[in-house]
Amino acid sequence: MEVNEAQAIFDAARDQVATIVVGKSMPITLTFTALLAGGHVLFEDIPGVGKTTLVQAMAKTLAVPFSRIQFTPDMLPSDVLGTSIFNRATNQFEFQKGPVFTSILLADEINRATPRTQAALLEAMGEGRVTTDGHTYQLAPDFFVMATENPTDYAGTYPLPEAQLDRFMLRLSLGYPDADAEKSLLLTPDRKTMIAQLTPRLDASLLAETKKLVANVTVSDAIASYVLALVQATRHDNRVRLGISPRGGIALVTAAKAFATLNGRTYVDPSDIQTLLDPVFGHRLIAKDPTLSTATILADILQNTAVPIRG
Repeated sequence: MEVNEAQAIFDAARDQVATIVVGKSMPITLTFTALLAGGHVLFEDIPGVGKTTLVQAMAKTLAVPFSRIQFTPDMLPSDVLGTSIFNRATNQFEFQKGPVFTSILLADEINRATPRTQAALLEAMGEGRVTTDGHTYQLAPDFFVMATENPTDYAGTYPLPEAQLDRFMLRLSLGYPDADAEKSLLLTPDRKTMIAQLTPRLDASLLAETKKLVANVTVSDAIASYVLALVQATRHDNRVRLGISPRGGIALVTAAKAFATLNGRTYVDPSDIQTLLDPVFGHRLIAKDPTLSTATILADILQNTAVPIRG
């Protein structure tokens, strides 16, 4: 497969999702970016702006297994991972796999579960496997988590710890639609009906072929130096308590390679890095002043970091 072929296929997939989630082309593109980069996405926003709808539209567009977990305060880790049940016929315990054993997982309102249940996803998201009762089970090679969460000041929420946030490659926010997009929502059929009518545009083999293209995208020395300068700037900023780790820098480069592929390029451009900086770094950066937006800090860092003339 050539990169222009992959771009055409994914353009069609993105266009289909955009018929459901109107006026949000960049969040949709970034969700596909994380999918191709082998990362996970956290959608953080107020209720009712289309987070779950976007994930469901994505799931219908991908011809791969899909599971949904509605997180609640009374959930246990076994509700996510699975549990061992005694089989009287064989006189042995048998592991019954939970909903995490899928390709696409919707973790809906993930921060309504307790930290103990949230932590059940750490190994799955970080290493693509589950260990329980002394046995390790591999997850699907295209395992992809799309999680939604409400703002942490909403009642009944448990803030995601830093280790959990770091498992997400991107954190995205949809926000309110503009007036034209919101008016179209009022005039078109129910979104559940529209989602049910969507057709799969991508299967596991197409995803695997495109991921090979992503792996071969060129990252020049100048781009690597640019990313490193941005990472180090977060560590030396007086407003920051915890800067970006090496894993965060790697996530930015990996996401940029996938973003370049979606845009029909075989090389990473500085604009890719700039577009992805806040979605990749924003939830990993911890400011000394909790009232200070990390987006503001990153915008300042971006403005004060020299851009390479050539990628």
